[in-house]
Order: sequence, then C-alpha cells, then structure tokens
Amino acid sequence: MDIVVKEELKAYIDPLTADEHDALERSILAEGCRDALVLWGDVLVDGHNRFGICQKHGLPFNTVQNTRFQSMEDVHLWMIEQHLGRRSVSDFQRGVLALRKRDILSARKQVEQAQLQRESDGTADPADDAGEDSPPWEPAPKVSRAELAREAKLSTSQVGMIERIHAQAAAEVVEAVKAGVISISAAAAVADLPEEEQRAAAAGGKDELKQAAKRVRDAKRKPRAPKPEAAEMDFEEPSEDEVASRDAEVLSALEQLGEDAPALRRRVVALTRENDTLRAQLAALRRQLEAL
Repeated sequence: MDIVVKEELKAYIDPLTADEHDALERSILAEGCRDALVLWGDVLVDGHNRFGICQKHGLPFNTVQNTRFQSMEDVHLWMIEQHLGRRSVSDFQRGVLALRKRDILSARKQVEQAQLQRESDGTADPADDAGEDSPPWEPAPKVSRAELAREAKLSTSQVGMIERIHAQAAAEVVEAVKAGVISISAAAAVADLPEEEQRAAAAGGKDELKQAAKRVRDAKRKPRAPKPEAAEMDFEEPSEDEVASRDAEVLSALEQLGEDAPALRRRVVALTRENDTLRAQLAALRRQLEAL
C-alpha cells in the first residue's frame, strides 16, 4: 500500500523539536519502530515522524486502520485527544488543542441546529438525510471553559489567557511562547498591545517581551484606595454621671463579697471603665466606616 501523507495532518500538531526528533530517531534505530502507524484508508493519521525515520533508514513498520473515522473532523478530534494525553505536550500546546476541539464541536453544533431548523420549517431536502453533507456524528454538547481546562489539565484562567493569545497575539509572540521564551501569562499581556508593538517586543528578545508585559500589567493595575489615616479618633467618653452610676452598681454588687476584697473591687471598677472606653472607640470606628 502507498501511504499518503497529507500536509494538513502533518502540520496539525506542532512538530517535534530537533532534540526530540533526534531522540526518537536513536530509539527507532536501536529498538525498531515499536508502535504501529495509524491509517485512515491510505492516509497517514498518526506516526509522521516515525514514518519519515523508517523511510530514511529503510526500516520496517506496522500499520493499523482506524475504521471509526467518518470525516476529516473525526480525524482531527482523534489527533487532539491523543496529544492531550501525552506528557511531552506543553501547557500552551494543550490549551491550543483544547480550543481546536471546542471549535470543531461548536461548528458541528451549528450544523445540527441549522438542519433541525430546516426540518422544523419544512425546507429540508429529504435527500440530505443520506447525502455526504449530512452530519455522520452524534449531537455535540456545548463545551464550557471549565471543561476545556479540565481536559487540558490547565486552570480556567490559563485557558482564558491562551484564548487571548490565539485571538490577538502576533505570530512572533506566539512563537515565543511556544518556544518557552516567555510564559503564557506574559504572552497574554503582550497580546493586548498593538500588533506592531508586539512584533517590536518579540524582536527585542526575552527581556523586551518581559518589559512589555510588565508595562501592560502596570497600566491595568488599579490604584489602591488610600488607607484611612490613623488620625485622632473622635471618641465619645462616657459622662461622669454615667461612670459614677455604673461604679455604684458594681460596688453595690461587690459588697456581697465582704470587706476583705478591696483590691478586687478596685480592679473591677477599672475594667468597667476600660470597657466603656472601648465601646466608645468601636462606635466611633463604625461611624468612620459608614462615612467612607
């Protein structure tokens, strides 16, 4: 069988780095091609690097057919799911793959809804049910950002940042985050700049990209509200009559303890006065908070 290599499938997943490709080549030369190449008919779906290495060195390999594929979108979804489970895939790559999966499922959902609408309106062509254009898949559920994050083993905030990079970042910034030159969060910040500024920052290298990200973050940061000055509080001290009345009540109660407890009586009086002062301070603080 002549195996067909489609460039769109070969390029659908980010290629191996030079070091990763060299390591794979050494492994195949030492142990042979252990994993079978996955085909859809005569189209190569998985194993492009292994296929190229085996051809280069004239090494044998096995193939296996995946008979579940019914469309190229099925192939794409399968490739995404395979790579999401691989540890060698970076966080950014996993996020991009998860977004691709969401886009495919969203497009399917739109097709389904349009078809259901035509059927409801009575404008659907009965021949469409058996035609090549009719969806051969099950109804696609709506994929939330949280579900994407869970599948990609990322946080929802990381998925949001990758969405921003995917939608707004210049190609040079995307390449920088793919290569690990800058973090996902820094790339997302730089993506908020005009495209020319993004390119200029990328041309300046790692340090300039980091500085650009810092400028964006600083510009977005809200100024902190000034703290209430620990100025003199407008405390209301209890009146002498109130204090005298309270003291008299306490002393009257303490008389029951006997004449041999003067120190205890003085301590209770002092604590009572302190309690009154604290109550007044608390009331003043509440008034200040309400005035802010």
